[in-house]
Amino acid sequence: MYPFQEAPLPMSRSSVVIVALLTAIGGYWAGAHRSAAGPAASPSVQTAAAPAPAQNGSRGAIPPQPQPQLQDLEKATIALFEHASPAAVFITSLARQQDVFSLNETQIPRGSGSGFIWDRQGHIVTNFHVLAGGDAFKVTLADQSTWDARPIGVAPEKDLAVLKIDAPASKLPPLPLGNSETLKVGQSVYAIGNPFGLDQSLTTGVVSALGREIQSVGGAPIRDVIQTDAAINPGNSGGPLLDSAGRLVGVNTAIYSPSGASSGVGFAIPGHDVAWVVPDLIRYGRVQRPTLGVELAPENWGQRLGIEGAVIYRVDRGTGADKAGLQGIRRAAFGRVQLGDVILTVDGQTVTSSGSLLVALEGKKAGQTVRVGVLRGDHKVEVPVQLGGPSGGRAD
Repeated sequence: MYPFQEAPLPMSRSSVVIVALLTAIGGYWAGAHRSAAGPAASPSVQTAAAPAPAQNGSRGAIPPQPQPQLQDLEKATIALFEHASPAAVFITSLARQQDVFSLNETQIPRGSGSGFIWDRQGHIVTNFHVLAGGDAFKVTLADQSTWDARPIGVAPEKDLAVLKIDAPASKLPPLPLGNSETLKVGQSVYAIGNPFGLDQSLTTGVVSALGREIQSVGGAPIRDVIQTDAAINPGNSGGPLLDSAGRLVGVNTAIYSPSGASSGVGFAIPGHDVAWVVPDLIRYGRVQRPTLGVELAPENWGQRLGIEGAVIYRVDRGTGADKAGLQGIRRAAFGRVQLGDVILTVDGQTVTSSGSLLVALEGKKAGQTVRVGVLRGDHKVEVPVQLGGPSGGRAD
């Protein structure tokens, strides 16, 4: 037989609840007793005191972050912009549109660009292509005042133009002129303009290259152009390119970009061109170059004959070219056209077209004698030619 075992007596539900409450009360009392006794009451348990929250300014606190200090280069750039930006302007070109039913004319915006104040008489310099096709123009100054502007002179072959506004001299701070002939590749430059219509914008970069050549709106080459990586976007055209002293060294004119936006290759007309073109535009309405005294044949004549140079069509009587014996196209026996002289050089500078002849005469003065190299028949000759005065007046 198995030994007898007594089965445990079952507990009622109320008894279970009473036991649980007593156990909880006992645990709470023991914990409170240990807390009151402190760490010494439980030598076998080591507890680390929680650090007091750090207060700003107290020892051991995280120091406040210092305010960022502007670097000297940043300070110089800010000062340059603050000094030069009042001279930059926003130009809006307007075109007249006639209602087909009422025949009323309205002016609609045709395009926009940039420019800058040349003097306190209200002359504004910009690109010719900014004005091309416009019938009326408005100039917005840095203080957001807008003025009607009228064209004073244009030089399509240089992509330069001058507008005139009748604003008070106090609103017209001109830019100082720099020396573009002393620029170096790598030198810092700054462009101010209105890209995409966003006025008073500054972009920075360096001179990427010098001596570039681009084609003007009129087809003539513009030489000694400055290449820069300062962002030049649509709307920047006509704005100033400045050196680190805030002096004008160029006029932003074009970009090289398949997308039409800045690709880091921008071009500016050199300041030394601006310095002699703008006074002519203000005084005469066009560039006053001295003349050889010849009329040139159309460009395609030389192209058809495979000749690089400026083909003389006619020599004006009594001019330096006439006295030097230069010859134009003439009729030979049986009505045949006989080619005259083809200008190849002026003072050693190569001439490949009528446009490059204009460039070769830049900087020359009326009365000055230049040596003109020509192709006459199958041989080359060089003759001295005294330059005549410019012809033409204001292009109002």
